[in-house]
Amino acid sequence: MLKECPQHGFFRAEACPVCQQPGKFLMNDRELDHLGRILTGILRHFPDRYQLTIDPKGWIPLAQIVRAIQSKHPAYHWLRVVHLVAIAETDSKGRYEVRDDRIRATYAHTVEVELDLPTLNIPDHLYYPVTPEEATIVLEVGLKPSDRRKVHLSKTALDAHSAGAVRTPAPVILEIDAGKARADGIVIMQAGKTVFLVDQVPPQYLHRTEFSPPVDAAAAEPD
Repeated sequence: MLKECPQHGFFRAEACPVCQQPGKFLMNDRELDHLGRILTGILRHFPDRYQLTIDPKGWIPLAQIVRAIQSKHPAYHWLRVVHLVAIAETDSKGRYEVRDDRIRATYAHTVEVELDLPTLNIPDHLYYPVTPEEATIVLEVGLKPSDRRKVHLSKTALDAHSAGAVRTPAPVILEIDAGKARADGIVIMQAGKTVFLVDQVPPQYLHRTEFSPPVDAAAAEPD
């Protein structure tokens, strides 16, 4: 459930986590899930389905998205800019960035964009999950994008394991020497809260790490 507290802003719960007040209702869980999928689809993959155009840096005006969703999904006649801002600001993974009257996805694009994301304070070590079958070849040739425009690295081995468990029950975790890569001129950008983007990672910055996830570690929700 998505709500708004007049004092502490948007939240996804029955009551404001700060003051415990019930807040103003914005949308239920079903609407939140559906609209979130529509929004990420527009910003990452298929703006043309909604007759929208992404600018070179990935931005689309919020008001245009509202009108496009209302047109294609009449049940959302009540949708306003504030609802999209609330979805973005409460997203646990930092999938979105809102600036002035525009919004963009911060990662996982399949459409062509040139993101200008932060490149400072990048951790010295980042992580990437592969299947056991992929591990040997990736260690030989490096990491390159497949179904996305960039290689998506994780902040911790646990984050990488959770993401990789969507594809395989026992992902192999590769550690990236991000500090050395950056020193050698490779640009790494911070996208979501635990996601980092790079064009590719040559094999000399990769090695296999032994990682045993907690027993209760679950697969991550889709990015």
